[in-house]
Amino acid sequence: MKITNLTANSSIYTSNVYLIRGEWNTLQDVNTLIDVGRDPAVIPAINRINTGVGKKKIARVVITHNHYDHASLVPKIKNRFTPQVYAFSQNVKKVDHTLKNGQQLKLGDSIFEVIHTPFHTTDSVCLYNPENKILFSGDTPLFFDSTPSNVNPEFIQAFQKIVSKKVETVYGGHGPPITSNCNQRLARTLERLTLAK
Repeated sequence: MKITNLTANSSIYTSNVYLIRGEWNTLQDVNTLIDVGRDPAVIPAINRINTGVGKKKIARVVITHNHYDHASLVPKIKNRFTPQVYAFSQNVKKVDHTLKNGQQLKLGDSIFEVIHTPFHTTDSVCLYNPENKILFSGDTPLFFDSTPSNVNPEFIQAFQKIVSKKVETVYGGHGPPITSNCNQRLARTLERLTLAK
């Protein structure tokens, strides 16, 4: 799997926009964007990248939640590349498929599990790939420095599910990826969430 952050050098406020491709760009790989952000520079960036021959440059878009900094460009991306758009909420413009908790999706050349994580927003999701031990978290808060308030039981259940996975890298909605001690840090957060019940 190849992961490229298309907004790493954006000059405007936006979420991270991850392009997921297969390692070898085969016809079976599903070129996917995780979030689309709000920086129009994403479109020429996609056009410059080798995404393989004989298939769509972007076949699938997965929106982690409906906030404008993650979803604003959906209509333009849809118009330019005609992908299928997936989101947990129908409030995102141009959604083709509503995500379900536990659903399996092929992104690039790998299978990801959808984990509904209602806390930052009611429609927030994380995407987990067991093969590469990768978690895309959107804006779901995974690392608390203190005990949060108003934690709902559904989020705690989702977090328990995340903690049960082997996670080596977390790609968040903002900032660089987290690559050290992910499982230990997640377990500490779960302890804080349990205290907040």
